Amino acid sequence: MLPELHLPELHLIAAARPNLPKLAALLHALAEAPPFCRPVVVHTGQHHDAAMFGGHLADLGLPPPEVSLGISGGGHAGLTGRTMMACAELWSARRPSMVVVAGDVDGTLAATLAARKLAIPVAHLEAGLRCGDLDMPEEINRRAVDAVSTLLWAPDEGTAARLLAEGHAPAAVRTVGNTMIDSLLRTLPAARARPLPDGLRPGGYGVLTLHRPANVDSRKALAGLLEAVEAAARHLPLVWPVHPRSAGRLSEFGLLVPERVMSLPPLGYRDFLGLLARARLVATDSGGVQEEAWALDLPCLTLRPSTERPVTLEAGTNRLVAPGDLAGAVAAVVAGDRPRARPIPLWDGRAGARMVAHLREYLDTSAAEVRA
Repeated sequence: MLPELHLPELHLIAAARPNLPKLAALLHALAEAPPFCRPVVVHTGQHHDAAMFGGHLADLGLPPPEVSLGISGGGHAGLTGRTMMACAELWSARRPSMVVVAGDVDGTLAATLAARKLAIPVAHLEAGLRCGDLDMPEEINRRAVDAVSTLLWAPDEGTAARLLAEGHAPAAVRTVGNTMIDSLLRTLPAARARPLPDGLRPGGYGVLTLHRPANVDSRKALAGLLEAVEAAARHLPLVWPVHPRSAGRLSEFGLLVPERVMSLPPLGYRDFLGLLARARLVATDSGGVQEEAWALDLPCLTLRPSTERPVTLEAGTNRLVAPGDLAGAVAAVVAGDRPRARPIPLWDGRAGARMVAHLREYLDTSAAEVRA
């Protein structure tokens, strides 16, 4: 067997916190398979502090990034452009056989564009998601990434069918399942063992998460949401791990966390999963939390007009809720009005293994073509 250092490199792009549990599923599956490539974690720097990035690595069983580009801060265009330049410089000197990107953050788009302009193949982990809202930065990113990616790993049959309808080659599209579920199932026993914050008991609280620009970047929208949260908390105490973006807007707008809402700093992966696993419900604008709620059979009230994860609506755990309807939705769940989670095919903890199989097929075929 060839020494690991002589295997072709596979660069996995970790830009922001949501990328980590997705990439973890692939990294763990690669570690369990016969070696055919050497995975290299490349941290762009979009999220870079312990609360939003570093503290999650150990929780997910991930090594420190081998390459750190240190690109953070600035608006969408500036961050994307500077990350593209840094990636292009890296790959001009150290060319991988393939780049794997995850999700839909700006670092994902930047790495994809840089790689493809250097004719490096790209695999998009979590391909095919669409919410239809082109005013959402993430929607622009995910469509652009899918348009030029070489391999497209879809979390469910509906997203795979969408990619095929958009004209992608059947050989490029693979329904692999949901990598978030792989990481959740691997981590859940340790997460349930974590202590809850003082004063909380299992089933006696709901979890709140907010960070989307449409919800927090204007004073009017955020103030309206806080009023809705205050009304909802009269039916069930809420716990809010406050995202740095939301914390900044609260300070900037001079707004206060409502009564009966316990605010917490950003939590590590295990602590947040442990909090979620013992909650009565979750109200969120996060895509990943919608998926985690399904795995936990936890009622999820999504504070957005649309979702790129409609399969969770069909599965029964998720519903879209306008801010003005939040209090009534919480009261209904507390009263016992909630459907049970229905199965979603391939959300079984084996997404990583399916990605590895598709990746190996592609790299073996490419190597054979080069030899020919």
